[in-house]
Amino acid sequence: MPLSIGENEILVGLGEGPVTQRLDRSNRHGVVAGATGTGKTVTLQVMAQAFSDAGVPVFAADVKGDLSGVAMPGTPNEKMMARAASMDLALSPSAPPVMFWDLFGQKGHPIRTTISEMGPLLLSRLLELNDVQEGVMNIVFHVADQDGLLLLDLKDLQACLKYVADHADEIGTQYGNVSAATVGAIQRKLLTLQTQGAEHFFGEPALDLTDLMRTDVAGRGYVNLLAADRLIQSPKLYSTFLLWLLSELFEVLPEVGDPEKPKLVFFFDEAHLLFNDAPKPLLEKIEQVVRLIRSKGVGVYFVTQNPADIPDAVLGQLGARVQHALRAYTPADQKGLKAAAQSFRVNPAFDTAETIQALGVGEALVSTLDEKGAPRVVQKTLIRPPASRLGPLTPPERAALQAQSPVAGVYDAVQDRESAYEILQGRAQQAQRQADADRAQAEEDKREAAEAKVRQREEAREARQAPRPRASNRQSVTEAFAVTLVRTVASTAGRELMRGLLGGLTRRRR
Repeated sequence: MPLSIGENEILVGLGEGPVTQRLDRSNRHGVVAGATGTGKTVTLQVMAQAFSDAGVPVFAADVKGDLSGVAMPGTPNEKMMARAASMDLALSPSAPPVMFWDLFGQKGHPIRTTISEMGPLLLSRLLELNDVQEGVMNIVFHVADQDGLLLLDLKDLQACLKYVADHADEIGTQYGNVSAATVGAIQRKLLTLQTQGAEHFFGEPALDLTDLMRTDVAGRGYVNLLAADRLIQSPKLYSTFLLWLLSELFEVLPEVGDPEKPKLVFFFDEAHLLFNDAPKPLLEKIEQVVRLIRSKGVGVYFVTQNPADIPDAVLGQLGARVQHALRAYTPADQKGLKAAAQSFRVNPAFDTAETIQALGVGEALVSTLDEKGAPRVVQKTLIRPPASRLGPLTPPERAALQAQSPVAGVYDAVQDRESAYEILQGRAQQAQRQADADRAQAEEDKREAAEAKVRQREEAREARQAPRPRASNRQSVTEAFAVTLVRTVASTAGRELMRGLLGGLTRRRR
């Protein structure tokens, strides 16, 4: 039996006959469920390699690290060879092309996005903000957009929060009340997020989604593995990142309807983390993305322990179902078992609920969609053994593959171009320089005024202390000559006058 059945199907395993999945129905999503240790990871590995061989790129989260073995050809043991022989399958060791990614940049190429691309809704989910805090976050994004402030990394967001707090009175009259206490609470949550390593996720160069949809020279799709063993310790960051990735794919990719094969298949391990404590608006967004991204040619496969972990509104959108064994030890387990059994199209050959409990490792109940998009009758299926390695890669093997990656060196170095932090810092420095200049000018004016006042007091004091000039009785030469001349003229005129008077008297006597 060949690795894939026909050109339009992939082989999942063997039941009453070959159990396959049609490529032209693979964008109708699916779920891989089962208790711990029942073989979900191997099923994921088998499906990922089958999609890759069919030319379909794959993105999968490697939560435990053992999925990385898909990058190396396997070494079949006796048990695997016996299973392949029972399925009449020629097991040839092979491996698909693989690219490794890591939000922290340790076990793969760094994945980054910007604060603006994340958006206030998902960011509020990541920070676990309440309604009031989420409202302030929306105001921050709006103010940043209006003022031309690029929000690229965490320090940009922190700077914008401070800017909004500093201008709360002005902003509050336009967009609503912004309290310092609310801004402070958001800043504290940002600091907590930063200590968890989220600062590595926000920045540039941002991920180009086309790098996730590459094929090699042989036409095989790349399997993109996200190292999530550390990331899963921050479940909010993990689930928010994957939801952001789906949202970005939905926004970027064009409508294609139902293509002959998907543009990308997305495996979401530990899917219950996406829905835990998610508020209603976020659940509605998840449902919308899952429902509509199908038309963009993207298939989403949730990997979880129990289908009951997935809300009914989302579960109803999942066409392909691979159910590994479930245990029903508690009333809640029994309820989940019943729901899982009822989600299949009944096969009269066996009781679905009982069979789910009796499945062995590597066995599953499988139902996929037929050419009309209708669910096929569920089959008890022996999952085919993988052609790639079971178990994780060694660090040197991972490093060697990463060095040969087609995006090697593209995302490794962080870029920090001018954005909100630098702009607001520049404005603050300019304002500080202007304030310093104004203060210096005021001090100079004050000093000059004080000096002028001192000079006026000194001049007044000197004026009061200066001696007055004494009057002199001495006459100058000119003054003395003038006095003498006047006296002389007066004396002569007097004598002549007296003579005249005396002469007149003498004549009258005669």
